[in-house]
Amino acid sequence: MAEAERIIGTPEVEGADGQAAPAEQPKGKRKIAVLFAVALFAYLLDLGSKMLVVARLEHHEPIKVIGDLLQLNAIRNAGAAFGIGEAFTVIFTIIAATVIVVIARLARKLYSLPWAIALGLLLGGALGNLTDRIFRSPGIFEGAVVDFIAPKGFAVFNLADSAIVCGGILIVILSFRGLDPDGTVHKD
Repeated sequence: MAEAERIIGTPEVEGADGQAAPAEQPKGKRKIAVLFAVALFAYLLDLGSKMLVVARLEHHEPIKVIGDLLQLNAIRNAGAAFGIGEAFTVIFTIIAATVIVVIARLARKLYSLPWAIALGLLLGGALGNLTDRIFRSPGIFEGAVVDFIAPKGFAVFNLADSAIVCGGILIVILSFRGLDPDGTVHKD
């Protein structure tokens, strides 16, 4: 119980049966500003890196960062991870737009700082890849995402992908720990 208080600053309530019960919705400010600040940071970092890659790296030899283990290699990816589903670019665009709408709606009930960070990472990453899908060739809603981080033996990805994965991992951890976006803690 003390750890839950330390993590989110919200005490748990002990029920009549001695079991921990979720506390009432926490009082205090919603964490919307944190969510949007993290999203904006992730988005701008992704956008800036892609602009730099397109201007300086596209149509050039890969740059070795750590020998053959890590290279910067500009590619265009019309599909999802590992280039899967290149014929479904419009579907990925719709999925990214849906994720953005869901996060915006969830923000109204957001009182947890860790959830604000996780959702901000997801939002920034989704916006980064959605921007590519809308504005890059071959056309609106069919654009290919700029990927450039190329670890040996793994798919080439970008900073938006990294933000999405980190946000997703954080959401899984928060869910396993019983922390809800509204700041309540539950034990299942």
